Amino acid sequence: MRDNPERERYELIIDDHIVSIAEYHLEGSVLVVPHVETDRAMRGRGMADRLMRGMLDDIRSRRLTISPLCSFAAGVIRDHPGDADLLA
Repeated sequence: MRDNPERERYELIIDDHIVSIAEYHLEGSVLVVPHVETDRAMRGRGMADRLMRGMLDDIRSRRLTISPLCSFAAGVIRDHPGDADLLA
């Protein structure tokens, strides 16, 4: 997983291919996430979950918060109450 700030997105890379992305824009110290998507061929394998876990760890380490506009992103946080402190 990597942050690609030039494209304003986090990317999960498997075998040199981007398989899942989480688009964002930064508003002060809040990372607004409007969209998470996984390559159609890789769906159902937990790729977006892996991406979100890495992204949330990075957000925590950078002392940011998140505003998950995407229902998937919001659901990941809802399913992991330990991450609720990251909500803006």
